[in-house]
Amino acid sequence: MIDAPGGRGVRRLAIGLTVLSCLSFLTTAWIFSVVRREQEIVSQIVKHLPASDLVVASELKGELMLQRSLLLLLVIDFAAAGVALVFVVRAYLSSEQSLEDVKVLSSDILASMDAGVITTDTEGILTSINPQGRMLIGLSGNPQPPLPPGIGHNVSDLGLEHESLAEILEESRRFENPIRDRDYRVLRSGHTQTLRAGCTRLHNRSGDELGFVLQVRDVTQKSLMEDRLRRMERYMGLGSLAAGLQHEIKNPLAALALHIQLLSERLAEETDDAEINESLSILNAEVKRIGNVLDGFRNYASINDIGRSPVDVSELIEKLVRLLRPHAEKQNVRLLVSGPEQPLDTIEADSARLEQVFLNLALNAIAAMPAGGSLRFAVSGEDGGIRIDVTDSGNGIPAEVQPKIFDPYFTTRSDGTGMGLALCDKIIRQHNGSLDFETGPNGTTFTVQLH
Repeated sequence: MIDAPGGRGVRRLAIGLTVLSCLSFLTTAWIFSVVRREQEIVSQIVKHLPASDLVVASELKGELMLQRSLLLLLVIDFAAAGVALVFVVRAYLSSEQSLEDVKVLSSDILASMDAGVITTDTEGILTSINPQGRMLIGLSGNPQPPLPPGIGHNVSDLGLEHESLAEILEESRRFENPIRDRDYRVLRSGHTQTLRAGCTRLHNRSGDELGFVLQVRDVTQKSLMEDRLRRMERYMGLGSLAAGLQHEIKNPLAALALHIQLLSERLAEETDDAEINESLSILNAEVKRIGNVLDGFRNYASINDIGRSPVDVSELIEKLVRLLRPHAEKQNVRLLVSGPEQPLDTIEADSARLEQVFLNLALNAIAAMPAGGSLRFAVSGEDGGIRIDVTDSGNGIPAEVQPKIFDPYFTTRSDGTGMGLALCDKIIRQHNGSLDFETGPNGTTFTVQLH
């Protein structure tokens, strides 16, 4: 509960003055009634006194004229009580208004925060949620009297997507330490959203524990930037490694390939042993495969600049679709293209490398739909640049695989080298663009943004 500064002190002072005024008023009224009764008794006595005692009786009656003074005091006390009452009312209204202003300000502050703030009691029952919290948690509707949606329910009732909130609350209760920066992912309208949560204990001004405060923030964009930064850090260290591999492995490998060829020619003249010929053929194939791996690694780690020329992205996608159509029809995959409403400007880019990126993305998408499906290319203008979405209707990318798909040499396919997506990411970054993805049970979308 929030109190206005000094509000309690003002109320206590006003109440004290009112009580004192009331006591003074009641005391004066009691004295007045007693004195009046005594005057009546004296008047009755005076009627029966002899003439010799009338002087003394008159003096006694005069002394009891204190009634007038007490009446004046009574009026003054009454006026003082009225003034005190007015002061109390004004102080109370002022204090209540200040308190209401503070409450409105605190409510406005919570409503303006870009983070969700959720409070619970000691048992984990929700006691308040700010608007951003309701949006991030997915509680529908506006707050209605007497309670907004979610209030009165346990944190564990928020659903499986937000079970991390119940876990960190329980951890904070068990270890009595604040919890910070716990990330978890939820699915919103087919898009993956990364939320970062924390939990601290809630105390009042006396230090008594009232419950817990949960903070939830949307860090989707920050998480994507962190992933891109990590990928770039891995890429930056590969240049010198690639040069060393080229020198230490490629040259001896070329000599090995040459001697295998000479040995094959020599043995072909001297013997027709099928087993020897098969072994030599395997050696030759494996040497070539190692050479291809080294070439792919060199291309990925190369820091050579790309060639730039005007590129019409819509035309490039249409050309790619014509190239892919026979292969897609063979795999029972339907190709769809949606273009912008207005023609887009050309961009300065390397046409061959962009085509390599979209071809790789398309082949991966087709491979993800072994039973057939649909593959859509969507080209649109966005923020002064161009956005290309490549969407398949497969089963999505497993959660345990998602953090690794842009890593060099990581693949889930037996016939893959693991360099395809890593090279695509590198080419798009060389164009000062971005390559991201969103996946779910109904398919995956890779998004390329170019400027």
